[in-house]
Amino acid sequence: MPVTGTLERWWVLGSVDRQHMSQSFYLLVGSIFFFIKRFLPYYINSRDIFQQRFKKTNMARSTLLAVLKVLMILIWAGWISLWILKSTNPWTKRWKEAEDNARSTVFGYYGLNFAVYTFPVIALAIIGLVYLHMLPREPRIRQARNSATALFNPSVVNTFLGILSSVEILVVLLFLMFLVWTYYMRISNDFKKLMPVKSLKLEIWQLKYLRIATRFGLLAEACLALLLLPILRGLSLFRLLGIQLEVSVRYHIWLGTAMIFFAIVHGGSTLLVWGISHHIQDEVWKWQKTGRIYLAGEITFVTGLVMWITSLPQIRRQKFEFFYYTHHLYIIFLIFFLFHAGDRHFYMVFGGIFLFGLDKLLRILQSRPETCILSAQVFPCKAIELTLPKDPSLKFTPTSVIFMRIPSISNFQWHSFSITSSSSVDDHTMSVIIKCEGEWTSSLCHTIQGDLDSHTDQMKCIPVAIEGPYGPATMNFLRYDSLLLVAGGIGITPFLSILQEIASGQNSSRYRFPSRVQLVYVVKSSQDLCLLNSISSLLLNQSHKWDLKLKAFVTQEERSGVTVRELLNDLSSVQTVRFSTKSSNYAVHGPESSLWLAGLIAVSSIVFLVFLICLSRIFISFEKKGGSSEKLMINPSQKMVSKEKSPSWVADLIILASFIIAIASSTLLASILRWRRLKKEIPPVAPNQGKAIETRGPVEEHEIHFGGRPNFEEILSKFPNETGGSDIGVLVCGPETMKISVASSCQHKSQGLRMCVEKKKPYFRFHPLNFTL
Repeated sequence: MPVTGTLERWWVLGSVDRQHMSQSFYLLVGSIFFFIKRFLPYYINSRDIFQQRFKKTNMARSTLLAVLKVLMILIWAGWISLWILKSTNPWTKRWKEAEDNARSTVFGYYGLNFAVYTFPVIALAIIGLVYLHMLPREPRIRQARNSATALFNPSVVNTFLGILSSVEILVVLLFLMFLVWTYYMRISNDFKKLMPVKSLKLEIWQLKYLRIATRFGLLAEACLALLLLPILRGLSLFRLLGIQLEVSVRYHIWLGTAMIFFAIVHGGSTLLVWGISHHIQDEVWKWQKTGRIYLAGEITFVTGLVMWITSLPQIRRQKFEFFYYTHHLYIIFLIFFLFHAGDRHFYMVFGGIFLFGLDKLLRILQSRPETCILSAQVFPCKAIELTLPKDPSLKFTPTSVIFMRIPSISNFQWHSFSITSSSSVDDHTMSVIIKCEGEWTSSLCHTIQGDLDSHTDQMKCIPVAIEGPYGPATMNFLRYDSLLLVAGGIGITPFLSILQEIASGQNSSRYRFPSRVQLVYVVKSSQDLCLLNSISSLLLNQSHKWDLKLKAFVTQEERSGVTVRELLNDLSSVQTVRFSTKSSNYAVHGPESSLWLAGLIAVSSIVFLVFLICLSRIFISFEKKGGSSEKLMINPSQKMVSKEKSPSWVADLIILASFIIAIASSTLLASILRWRRLKKEIPPVAPNQGKAIETRGPVEEHEIHFGGRPNFEEILSKFPNETGGSDIGVLVCGPETMKISVASSCQHKSQGLRMCVEKKKPYFRFHPLNFTL
């Protein structure tokens, strides 16, 4: 009975608890429904409001980007129009009148020349940097295919000219037409107004030939106006066109070669006429008080010729140091060009020089202070991977490059390397792979190998100066259905960052990366496959969200029955050296923001203009007032004669002094702001703490071929069937012969505008990459 009574009491109490529990449950459910009914409409409304604001923000950004783009096109078209009109008689007359009217104003003729001829290029850089700052970095939509897409694909492919697209051919033809137009207009006007030179007793044919030689100098001047724009790094204008630094360097080479050719005709023909007329000894050493200074022109010609000869591929590849040091003669070249051509001609080319000077000093400032190498991995294929600390806020796009200087090897040499890591995967470090082939890289490899052989746990810090990273402004070059990556040897380095970026972006629904990627890797030895160490997890453990397939070709080995998994496992054992970081607490911060650089350019140009006006009014106007004070009753023609008797190099020195002051003040301002930033944000030098890339699913068997080179025609034919998708991006990085072979195959498979418009058929879009500059 006691047990039964106890059970009854428990049952009664349990029934009471169950009633309380059921009541509590109903109360909880009712509260949830009440909360949903009460607050869900507000949540939906707030979400709709947020989406509407997000859409409005995107719409406002798109509108502003469109306005900036139209403004840049108008400024560029206006600047080109000035060059075209400059050689015509109506413009020459009107411009002289405008200069005469400007002399009585605060700006003077010098301010007018700067505003009309120089400032458009500077304004283009300012607006372009603001445009890049607002441009979204990640691709959100697929690459739209239209008839204009075919214009960027290879049109001419051969070993002599290289790989040229239709757009490049069109631009070159338009530039040649402009040169022909300018030369014809100038020389025809000269022949109509042919006047004998008093100091030279020349015959008619000699006089005509002298004018022909003189006008070739204008063609060299036109090339010089564009010469420095392709090699800008932090202030690069070519990023607006999606052209990377290593690709735009060849435009610098083309313009430099054309400039030297015109300068040879200009200077050589002038010396020939002087020699025929027996006046060469009298004219060659002249430093005129006004007009063209012949001696300055000769110095300019010699320094330009030396720079061009030492930059030839045969010399540059074998004697890089000789090329590097002699190329710094550009300072002498530009200064004496100013004295030779005069201030009015110098304003035409000053835009590129102004941006280059500011860019150069900002790059030097950016490489300070030095950082330290965190670790180095030594691969069996005579290559090393360096890991460097970076600021967590530093973000860069795939295929970006950095410039590196190691003071213990050389205090002056800078070498460029592709970044192999991804800032989306690793916030604290960045990596580069260096092949031990040249003198500088071999010295670095010997240093690290020596530290490795010493068997010490932590080696002494190796200070290193880093400049960059520099890369594409956006990742729009990845907006394709599928990607075909073709690499040769050390050319795999930019693709390592691309693959890590794509893998990390597959989990995001905001960005549209390719879901199918095929990597064709051509190497001489199977040991070179160890360079795939950083993406071995992506190759061996495939994710269900994207497909990555490797086709490896080992050209100088004969083996059979070997799989990619076995080779990667055999070569995965690399030696690692860790370095001390006690002597440096600084990480790589990278360039300043584009908006910050735009403001700095604006400040620098204003400072230049202010000092140009002030110094010109102090010195040039003083001479003019002195001349008028001696003769109060003089006519305007006498005033002009008295002004022309003043040395022309005074105005040249004023330009030079104003430029130095503007650049120095901007650099001082930039250094103060940078050091304040470094004091506030000194990140600890951390080891690699990258995010793990999720990889799971079945392992796809990759292909490896020994003893032969790839047939790119066959690979491109099979690629659409293997991966699917009609818009295919083909990225190539390797030897020039490989690029030409792939470009020829792309040209054959995607011929003409018709195939580009037919969206159902596969279309291959070619993108060449360089791992050396």
